[in-house]
Amino acid sequence: MLYEPAQFEPLTDELWDPGRIVDAIATIVADADAAFDRGALWPAHEWDGWEEPLPLKTLYVGAAGVIWALDALRRRGHAETSLDLTAAALRTLELKRAEPDFTADEHYHPAALLVGETGPLLVAFRLASDPALADDLHALVQANVANPTEDVMWGAPGTLLAALAMGEWTGELRWEELARETAAALRARRGDDLLWRQDDDYRGLGTLHGAAGNTLVLLRVEPDETLAGETAAVLARYAVREDGLANWPGSPLRPLASADGRIRLQWCTGAPGILAGAWDYLEEDLLLAGAELIWRAGAHRDEKGHGLCHGTSGNGFALLRAFARTGDERWLGRARRFGVHALGQAERLRAASGRGRYSLWTGDVGTALFAAACLDVDARYPILETV
Repeated sequence: MLYEPAQFEPLTDELWDPGRIVDAIATIVADADAAFDRGALWPAHEWDGWEEPLPLKTLYVGAAGVIWALDALRRRGHAETSLDLTAAALRTLELKRAEPDFTADEHYHPAALLVGETGPLLVAFRLASDPALADDLHALVQANVANPTEDVMWGAPGTLLAALAMGEWTGELRWEELARETAAALRARRGDDLLWRQDDDYRGLGTLHGAAGNTLVLLRVEPDETLAGETAAVLARYAVREDGLANWPGSPLRPLASADGRIRLQWCTGAPGILAGAWDYLEEDLLLAGAELIWRAGAHRDEKGHGLCHGTSGNGFALLRAFARTGDERWLGRARRFGVHALGQAERLRAASGRGRYSLWTGDVGTALFAAACLDVDARYPILETV
């Protein structure tokens, strides 16, 4: 078995209607605007804020991610927020520094892109363009070059993304130099098995925690057919195939079913993340086998939700990738079907709880970004390719 059908539900029969999508995105933005409080930022979902000091500030499930998404939707012409995003970003950074969240994890480093200070700093600089913020960010990225947690979430691959973004925004040579220094260190730490070992000897395959993500980031620094080919071979070797379909474990050292007995089919672990990270160099038959599995599984149920990290929107991005690789309109139509369903889930859950879910990777604004990507036919994944 490549996935657990009980974790999924049939996709909606509602047709793709661009006007309906535009309205749904605007509704999500308006709800986020209404829920914002300068002191408390945004209310935290129980899963997102479990055992964390509130308010949440991170790029992953906190205020920095919401602000980034609202700014991205505004810049792309999809919805206009009523918030002063610059003030909100600076306030988020202030609170992050006063009481950091997500520090209990063994991999924590202050520079972690998705859960450390780098995320709020990057968003604050994007909006405020303060040279002092750039200096602080440069110091954090420099301090993270040797981080042994080799993934986008915690380690040097994530802060390499921040260096690339700052290079694009400022044109300063120091960011290019730091990006190349980080990339060289990351390449040097790849093992003989062509995987990266984290400090607990975990060797990940996926985009959030492994080879597909690390390779994606390195290829943003400079094209490298050898690196892409080697990672493609690794992903082919560890793919689990069945009847023309394919899924992946989080690590080659672990079975498809993880320690809790669950089989993941989501962006953070499984085929959706592999396709999102390796879409342009993965063997095409393998990419299509993964995409077909995602399509047949359908939408995540409400336990996982509609978001980017482990929900319907994250899986849908993989189908956008299949379209980008093949040009087959069928995959665009399927991705849009996921988008319609994800927006419907967000609406239903918001109505049931009386408020939205305010985070980039698990919440409503991430789903709005996926819907916008379906409108624009833009398969780039948020943060990893659009900072």
